[in-house]
Amino acid sequence: MPASYLAIDIGASSGRHILGRMENGRLVLEEIYRFENRQVRRGGHDCWDPDALWQGVLEGLKECGRRRVFPASVGIDTWAVDFALLDEDDRLIGDLVSYRDGRTAGADVLVEQRISASRLYARTGIQKQPFNTIYQLAALQAQAPDQLARAASLLMIPDFLNFRLTGIKKQEYTNATTTGLVNARTRDWDRLLLEELGLPQKLFGPLSPPGTVVGPLLAPLAEEVGFQTLVVLPATHDTGSAFLAAPARDEQAVTLSSGTWSLLGVEMAEPVTTEASRLANFTNEGGAWYRFRYLKNIMGLWMIQSIRRELNGVGYVAGRETAPWSLDTTAGARHWSFAMLADAARAAWDFPSLVDVNDGRFLAPGSMIAEVQAACAAAGQPVPRTTGQLMQCVYQSLARCYRDAVRELSALTGRTCTSLNILGGGCQDTYLNELTARSTGLTVLAGPVEGTAVGNLAVQMIRAGELPDLRAARAVIARSFSIKEVTP
Repeated sequence: MPASYLAIDIGASSGRHILGRMENGRLVLEEIYRFENRQVRRGGHDCWDPDALWQGVLEGLKECGRRRVFPASVGIDTWAVDFALLDEDDRLIGDLVSYRDGRTAGADVLVEQRISASRLYARTGIQKQPFNTIYQLAALQAQAPDQLARAASLLMIPDFLNFRLTGIKKQEYTNATTTGLVNARTRDWDRLLLEELGLPQKLFGPLSPPGTVVGPLLAPLAEEVGFQTLVVLPATHDTGSAFLAAPARDEQAVTLSSGTWSLLGVEMAEPVTTEASRLANFTNEGGAWYRFRYLKNIMGLWMIQSIRRELNGVGYVAGRETAPWSLDTTAGARHWSFAMLADAARAAWDFPSLVDVNDGRFLAPGSMIAEVQAACAAAGQPVPRTTGQLMQCVYQSLARCYRDAVRELSALTGRTCTSLNILGGGCQDTYLNELTARSTGLTVLAGPVEGTAVGNLAVQMIRAGELPDLRAARAVIARSFSIKEVTP
């Protein structure tokens, strides 16, 4: 029986345990377990539930044990920027506050009183986003300084989960770069920056690259799940893992990791930290083997996910509407699927209104429907009155944003973009793929769906010697999964 490897891929809405193994020269995947990941409201903040997250990780490992499938190694990837603080006794300090929480409002001003936005970008290469870890820490300094004073460790979310698995603390490089505190040239914490911001130096230890072994499961935990294995660092930032799975045709291909967020960009050997790049709001996130992901963060499928939840009566906060317009759903009490929303948009193909999907107003509104309507009204455009019009507005706005990002990318790097690889759950959205191909003028190659898990597995398998290098891994990926081609 070939060796198996387990990717635990946790996103903003769910987590998946995906088993991978080589069979006849192809990578074969098997979903072992899936669990929900939702934010909770605690202490006036939007937070992640650490107990639920841990239970999800644990139950998936137990399911491996029940099936008598014992992976040679396990790797965890999650979203970026969020972190846990631990005290001297390794107890959690405070809550795992989510990047979508409003506590960072005005925190950028606090940071820029100490270092200008242009100088910060020149050193870190990370685009300014209000929820970046640097701003979360500035907010903590202002609102709860006692928490930082008590902290003995800072661990990004996957680092925290790895610590719970092994009892060993490691800070992984790719996720650390998203903090806005890692120097893009030295590929290490920017100690001068930490000093200028007044952050405790002891919280920032050696950075470990993808492929590093964290350690074996704690003995009691191994007994509980029914097997022992090694915990290995993939690119723990999910986008870092996803980009590794792109079966690019050539060096000029663009990659789009399409999920709750859309991350569109290319791999680079060196960062681009020019003022023009900063003003275009591109970022240089660290990748495996110290390659950079030069990309644009775009709001992505979050708007579609939020609208679907609202139409289906899930997660809608009554009384927080931002516009008075009603929406004729034309579907009564039916349950809207993503496919139905896409079909509704296609039927309303001639609805003209567009919104800026990166506008902060769409980050966490009480009603996404009302927010889109209000944005259209404020711009003097027709207000969507049906589900189809609403979805067409969002779909076309996303495709237009992808087009603009490709054009900016080409101008900033001097590359002539040849094709667009779409990975992740969003690659299944045929209508969005069609609009993206049409808008960008590029051939779209859609797949694999589980791009993040595949990239996670690739790092584990290269470390184990199952695959020789990334080039070989991408060749395996290209012949292992169905890649759908959409022409402009």
